[in-house]
Amino acid sequence: MHVLVATDGRLDPAEVARFAKPLAGEDGQVTILTVVEIPRQLLRELRSQMGELPEVDVDIDVEYVEPPAASTGTPRGWPGDDAMIARYLEDKRVQYTQPLVDALVAVDVNATGVVIESEDPAKAILTESEDRDVDVVLIGAHGQGFFEGLLGSTGTKVVRRSRQPVLVLKN
Repeated sequence: MHVLVATDGRLDPAEVARFAKPLAGEDGQVTILTVVEIPRQLLRELRSQMGELPEVDVDIDVEYVEPPAASTGTPRGWPGDDAMIARYLEDKRVQYTQPLVDALVAVDVNATGVVIESEDPAKAILTESEDRDVDVVLIGAHGQGFFEGLLGSTGTKVVRRSRQPVLVLKN
């Protein structure tokens, strides 16, 4: 069985392992997904106001932090928006998914972490669950009482629109 765990970094790794392991079974797969919103419109607006940064090929991280070039005021070796966003997304993947992956691997479950950039987390979760042909989705709840407050808008949308069964774990 393929289990998709959608997280914003607040799920308890032990609880996820407790529920996901029996769902996945011995030969199953668990995908831990986090969705990160990057304000691309803000980047476009800043670029239009400040001008484009020059394209520079960067080979090593030390080039990111060298003193600014006199003519542009930007660090030499500035990698550009896409490289910085890719690095940020990878950091978020590790931060939000790796504790869950580690907890699942510790109990002998095949697990991987994935990060997706999207302005609509619920839509991204639903799309990934379809594209990956998962059998069940696990998602966290905030535990605040009312249905909308309990799940939050993302959780509510996933529960209402998912074609797969959804297991809601209290954060």
